[in-house]
Amino acid sequence: MLANYLIGLREGLEAALVVTILVAYLVRTDRRDLLPRIWAGVGVAVLVSLAFGAALTFGPRGLTFEAQETIGGGLSLVAVGFVTWMIFWMARTARSLSGELRGRVDRAAEGGRWSLVLVAVLAVGREGLETALFLWAATQAGTRDAVGTVAPTWQPLLGAALGLATAVALGVALYRGAIRIDLSRFFTGTGAFLIVVAAGVLAYGVHDLQEAGVLPGLDALAFNVSDTIAPTSWVGALLKGVLNFSPATTWLEAAAWLLYAVPVMTLFLLGVRRRGAAATPAPAPVAAR
Repeated sequence: MLANYLIGLREGLEAALVVTILVAYLVRTDRRDLLPRIWAGVGVAVLVSLAFGAALTFGPRGLTFEAQETIGGGLSLVAVGFVTWMIFWMARTARSLSGELRGRVDRAAEGGRWSLVLVAVLAVGREGLETALFLWAATQAGTRDAVGTVAPTWQPLLGAALGLATAVALGVALYRGAIRIDLSRFFTGTGAFLIVVAAGVLAYGVHDLQEAGVLPGLDALAFNVSDTIAPTSWVGALLKGVLNFSPATTWLEAAAWLLYAVPVMTLFLLGVRRRGAAATPAPAPVAAR
């Protein structure tokens, strides 16, 4: 539930920041008459994201077990790719996001009637589609029971909903100037956590493809600590829900986790360190005596 809460919070805050910047810019430039177009675009983006989430949830039903596992595994890999791109994109462009969006608003306001609606749809819809896909993959990965079948529960969805609600509240507070958030630290912390979550989703996707027969090695276990950490225990449920940890992990799952988590985390932290060094002003030269 915690992992889904943080996914909803991070993705929701990104969307809330986009909407806040768009609305604040139109208000400050005395173009309030264009605000309905922004809200229309936001509404369309939300509806498209909900429809996409519903299609992911109900679409595979009625298919064979192998087909469901193949689709689930493939979508998990796609979700990991999207969230990885999102983490690095936001870390790189967070400082210039406001100026980029203002430029798009100016160009759209000079264009056709639906141009500004399209800007809002694209800006918010991208976050919504990524959120729907990654939440679906993370929820499926976090609700596998002791015998290996997927048993969706209301808890992951509740966690995501609470995260989105928190993000909306923070967006309103930011717009009203009630609070200030160090966005660089926020996206660094949540980005590092989501890399770990994405690694678990990747391993889960590999497991799905193994069960579908697409990948080999389903019976080759790297470790099995089910006797120590029972999947039905609160510790097992916590590790599964937060980190997508499986007590019985195949060699291919373990390899996928390590080959993703180690290099991606290294590149992410090096990028954070490099941007931090670039943002730190150089010390003034000391005058010779």
